[in-house]
Amino acid sequence: MSNFLWPIFGGVLIGLSATLLLLFSGRIAGISGIVWGAINPKKSGDTDTLWRWLFIAGILLGAFLFHLLTGKPAPEANVNYPLAAIAGLLVGMGVKIGNGCTSGHGVCGIGRLSTRSLAATITFMTVAIITVAIFNIVFGAGVGL
Repeated sequence: MSNFLWPIFGGVLIGLSATLLLLFSGRIAGISGIVWGAINPKKSGDTDTLWRWLFIAGILLGAFLFHLLTGKPAPEANVNYPLAAIAGLLVGMGVKIGNGCTSGHGVCGIGRLSTRSLAATITFMTVAIITVAIFNIVFGAGVGL
């Protein structure tokens, strides 16, 4: 399969999995909410954590199987771990402030024609673009995490 088709195939699988989760369980496939409910079920108000752990395992197993079956190596990353940790904390704060993440709002919310999710996704993406632009101005273009 060409490099052009892999992202399309992946997007179809993401949409299909989000649709199936909503159809069969009535739940939104927002990763931050799924992970939060899995690690802290009492605070999330949902004691049924099995489906959450299976969803998380499916994401990890799916990536592993993709690389195993296609022979495509996992991308190498030159990671600045302290910067990645700071970025992760900032994203986590944004998830709390925005009451969800890009998977919940961007994939599921927009798919349900939610104007709130559209506004949240536009805000997420705008802030991300501005952050990258500022980061590249301050630290130089091409500097990654």
